[in-house]
Amino acid sequence: MYRLFFDLIFKRMDPEKAHHLAFGWIRAVARVPVLRTFVAAVLAPRHKELRTEALGLRMHGPFGLAAGFDKNAAAIDGMAMLGFDHVEIGTVTAQAQPGNPKKRLFRLVADRALINRMGFNNDGSAAVAERLAARDEVFRTTVGVNIGKTKVVPEAEAVADYVTSTERLAAHADYLVVNVSSPNTPGLRNLQAVDHLRPLLTAVREAADRTVTGRRVPLLVKIAPDLADEDVDAVADLAVELGLDGIIATNTTIARDGLGLKTPKRTVEAIGAGGLSGAPLKERSLEVLSRLYARVGDRITLVGVGGVETAEDAWERILAGATLVQGYSAFIYEGPFWCRRVHNGLAELLAASPYATLADAVGAATREKTA
Repeated sequence: MYRLFFDLIFKRMDPEKAHHLAFGWIRAVARVPVLRTFVAAVLAPRHKELRTEALGLRMHGPFGLAAGFDKNAAAIDGMAMLGFDHVEIGTVTAQAQPGNPKKRLFRLVADRALINRMGFNNDGSAAVAERLAARDEVFRTTVGVNIGKTKVVPEAEAVADYVTSTERLAAHADYLVVNVSSPNTPGLRNLQAVDHLRPLLTAVREAADRTVTGRRVPLLVKIAPDLADEDVDAVADLAVELGLDGIIATNTTIARDGLGLKTPKRTVEAIGAGGLSGAPLKERSLEVLSRLYARVGDRITLVGVGGVETAEDAWERILAGATLVQGYSAFIYEGPFWCRRVHNGLAELLAASPYATLADAVGAATREKTA
């Protein structure tokens, strides 16, 4: 039904307008007590065997919403209602910013992919912090907060910019993510270099610790799939050195070649710059994830994202080393029953596997390859 609706309605709409329309519907349903309870009962079935512990947190399952969909923490309960086990909001910057000029979001329908150059459009960390503080939780879910650099802030002042957002948001976050991997903020990816990343992560860790004294806020970093293998290793080693809690692998890619795109090359070229997400990212994201797990093992939590469409994709990420799995682009194409299908499929795959728990399955395929 949704796919027919997508073909007849959403496919014909500007992607950003369609996003705002769907986002509004989700928020509206989540405001109606009886209706939201019914929707959650249908779309968010709970499987005891999928319960997950990660980052010192207990979750209903391993499958969450990646950053980018709910930039301003406006629909956390709506996304939990749809079945996401954790919701990562953002990316949030210290200063409010409109993002890049429109048109800035594009579908590659034949590839089940998106290209975006949104540019961290968001209300700013002060407004988002206020919204999170005022939130009256309806559905219990884990909330991650993804922070990035304000576009107008020069690279030399990036650390202070991230610290400002950390000081405002850490108290409201179940976990924090430092995003240094979006291709849509000039110079941002330079911060992935270890020499830049070490002082940045150290400063954010210190800011979180002095801001929130009653608990330790887990800190993760999100990296790009376009990093060379040796740079992936360097980030992994740095994460262990600094006692980081996790790595999210991966963000969108700036690559266009070698992805097996079905969309005509001239169409892709006409779209221009931006990060590509969705199914074509699957192979490289999985490679990065497996490489990270081979390097860090169980010392830190890995989150697999990029090209996750099905329960089989999520299971493959878990076997490669991911304790948590995230998705976003496939939600656009799969619709509101997506989480239900992923959860039911994961429960079936676990039951048919030799592993007693999801935790036992984490990294099993990578360990077998490297044994």
